[in-house]
Amino acid sequence: MQPAPVSKYASFPPVSLPGRKWPERTLTRAPIWCSVDLRDGNQALAQPMSVEEKIEFFEMLVRIGFKEIEVGFPSASQIEFDFTRRLIEEKLVPDDVAIQVLCQCREDLISRTIESIKGAKNVIFHLYNSTSPRQREYVFNLPKPEIVQIAVRAVEQVRLGRRALTDSGMRLRLEYSPESFTSTELDFALAICEAVTDVWGPTPSDRIILNLPATVEYATPNVHADQIEWMCTHLTRRDSTIVSLHTHNDRGTGVAATELALLAGADRVEGTLFGNGERTGNLDIVTVALNLYTHGIHPDLDFRDLNTIRDVYERCTRLEVPPRQPYAGELVFTAFSGSHQDAIKKSLAQQKPGKPWDVLYIPIDPADIGRSYRAIIRINSQSGKGGVAYVLEKEFGFQLPKLMHKEIGRTINNLADAKGTELTSAEIRDAFQREYLDRAAPVALEHFKTTERDSTVKCEARIVSNGTQRTLAGAGNGPIDAFVRALGSTELPKFDVISYAEHSLGAGAEAKAVSYIQIKMVRGSAFFGAGIDTNIELASIKAIVSALNRAIAR
Repeated sequence: MQPAPVSKYASFPPVSLPGRKWPERTLTRAPIWCSVDLRDGNQALAQPMSVEEKIEFFEMLVRIGFKEIEVGFPSASQIEFDFTRRLIEEKLVPDDVAIQVLCQCREDLISRTIESIKGAKNVIFHLYNSTSPRQREYVFNLPKPEIVQIAVRAVEQVRLGRRALTDSGMRLRLEYSPESFTSTELDFALAICEAVTDVWGPTPSDRIILNLPATVEYATPNVHADQIEWMCTHLTRRDSTIVSLHTHNDRGTGVAATELALLAGADRVEGTLFGNGERTGNLDIVTVALNLYTHGIHPDLDFRDLNTIRDVYERCTRLEVPPRQPYAGELVFTAFSGSHQDAIKKSLAQQKPGKPWDVLYIPIDPADIGRSYRAIIRINSQSGKGGVAYVLEKEFGFQLPKLMHKEIGRTINNLADAKGTELTSAEIRDAFQREYLDRAAPVALEHFKTTERDSTVKCEARIVSNGTQRTLAGAGNGPIDAFVRALGSTELPKFDVISYAEHSLGAGAEAKAVSYIQIKMVRGSAFFGAGIDTNIELASIKAIVSALNRAIAR
């Protein structure tokens, strides 16, 4: 960092808005919601969703209650084009749901996008071009009038193609985004929005959507609210316009910026479930919607089974909802502190049916979103996987990988069910040891050593399998690979190693290594194993044997 005084960065200029109204307002209704989870640019996934995963995700969004869903950028990739066509041709879109397609203001891309939506019943055609001073200077090298013409020509092209689409029974609406709105001069943002509106010709019964994105979050949320109120008060056809928000989270205030901008007069919100998106992410719709709910405003979205929604999201995106994520995180309804647990217990006892929710430390009834309050220091059959993992880490030092939490959670819950009472920390540790560390059948490891030559590791192992002693040999790019290959020469089930983690247990000369390995069987089932040894190599080999024994037992 630059030492003070900081000259490398400048403060964001405020908006001149005497008599601003938004600070005195209160939210009284939900906005129009538009999910943009399905567009690859917003997903920002290392491994983009397949068409089948996109369809599953789309159907979940429909069940939640979204009436506007941006399904992709059909001109940007074949998979997005194919997904749009699948939705239309297989009639997967309910009549009351509008699919939204994104497109740059370019003639060839507009033509391709029009081709992608033929046969749809309800479409929002979302056009955008960049408008900020730096975009005009660095990217386009064009003056303001030519930037306006880019947008105007694109809208004219869509308007000319509109008649053929609407004659076929389609309801077609236009959305226009001056990309990088929040870093664009307000008078120019207004001018280009007015020019686009002039060409489209909206009416109060058929409104244009003007989306004003915080493509990069530069300022505090109050400045964003000022920008939105300024636009709302200066638009000449406000009654024919839906003002839409699309905030990013570069400063970590995307939710706050959205909430204040709704106070400033915006009608519509674009975002993603749990805030996934490019860089630091998009707006978290779940958080904004449930914030409204906790103030007595129904969001018109159904999050009664938030756990299932999170599971589908994590499986399709291969991302994890952080444990502290508002409302959805594994630990947000969990009390660690004994004094907090006591206060929650007492206030729950005082909660009367039909009275406003008023429980200390818990601003929403977890049951309303399909969740439950947990004091994770006390583990019973209702305890979550996060609680079990917490006890194993804080009490005994085992830092289980996130994906292993569900496995051990099921094991502990089954034990608690069978016992019918709460489990002590020692009982949890013993169950973990039996399930992972002490397994020696049907395969037991008696000896293992490696040698290395020319970047190839060779191993020699002696195992007992179903009572028979066997000596194995294998070679690979490391001890794990060599051992897996050696096991592959036997009649034991075949598998691949798909994840590996390790850490030290304890400190100093007496410290041991703990290894966690996940294997995937030929039929697709995955199992974790764990191993402990003073030698990290042997800990890993023991973890493989543990996982294999668990797989065979299952």
